[in-house]
Amino acid sequence: MFGALKKKLSKFKERIVEAISKREAEEVVEPAPQTVRGEEREVPPAPIPPPKPEKEAKIPEQKVEGTVAEQTTPQPTEVFLPSPEKPKRVVKRAIKRLLVKRLSPQDVDDIMWDLEVALLESDVALPVANHILEKVRSELTARKISIRDDPRKIADEILRSALHDVLTPSSRVDLLSVIRSKKSRNEPAVLVFVGINGHGKTTTIAKLAKYLKDRGFKVVLAAGDTFRAAAIEQLEIHAQRLNVPLIKQKRGADSAAVAYDAIAFAKARGYDVVLVDTAGRMQTNRNLMDEMRKIVRVAKPDLVLFVGDALTGNDAVEQAKAFDEAVGIHGSILCKMDADARGGAALSISYVTGKPILFLGTGQGYDDLVEFKPELVINSLLGD
Repeated sequence: MFGALKKKLSKFKERIVEAISKREAEEVVEPAPQTVRGEEREVPPAPIPPPKPEKEAKIPEQKVEGTVAEQTTPQPTEVFLPSPEKPKRVVKRAIKRLLVKRLSPQDVDDIMWDLEVALLESDVALPVANHILEKVRSELTARKISIRDDPRKIADEILRSALHDVLTPSSRVDLLSVIRSKKSRNEPAVLVFVGINGHGKTTTIAKLAKYLKDRGFKVVLAAGDTFRAAAIEQLEIHAQRLNVPLIKQKRGADSAAVAYDAIAFAKARGYDVVLVDTAGRMQTNRNLMDEMRKIVRVAKPDLVLFVGDALTGNDAVEQAKAFDEAVGIHGSILCKMDADARGGAALSISYVTGKPILFLGTGQGYDDLVEFKPELVINSLLGD
């Protein structure tokens, strides 16, 4: 995954390493006191000449009853020698020489152009690209770097932090928890799938049915796509292969009625999950969008999931945004991730919609559905 973007980010990491190395070279050349075994050589102080002898001062005779005392003892002279520099100061100077100044804004601006081009060429949405750029810029300028630090590790940490930020949305969805919660109340969880025609909704529904069935849930499918030719037959074949029931009507029937019948069937037979397919539609088609609103209004789904094609890049992000505004999606599933070299959709869709990515489709098999984790994408982009 993300072959092209991975190469571009790797080049950007090299630019960060170059900038850090250049800044280190500038700082190390400043003169420093000679040291032996970590301690500074101190210049011995100039010898202090001995004090000149003073004339003995005669002490006047003092009369004491019966005796006369005469003292001729000279007064001692105090000599102050400079104390050697404390070891703590020596350590502080050594540490100060090991620290490298932060990268200047000019240093950072010289390399940020490469990152901006890499993101935009990979179909990353402009707001997301700007967020990543600002995050990386602030991290680079604020970071204190020591000579002993590994520049490559620093570059990797900064990029990982920025990518993790955009891949972690404000809202979270735990699919299995939603299903278990409804099951505890003896009600089926209803999932409605929306998206553009030809982007893999029907196949994704079959994959998710297999995923849930493997975890012990009883699943029923609803053939709500009564518009596209052979859509009902396609889902019926998947249902037969997976050995799960399918609720359908004839082509051209009311999709909301199909969803209603599937939910009633699940309640009567004790099924745990209803997966409702819908006709693919462009977000600009008002009539079909109104029909989708009707399906959602009748089915009252627990989750509305947008299924997008990762190969469409920034278009998938705009589509998810439009469907979210129309019916309010709860999360996304991105298909064809195994063929996506750019990665723009995966980086952008969560940040733009504020809704999480639940799964990634990585092939045509029923098991080619991967639970989404930010680390999965980050490791694919920044791993060796």
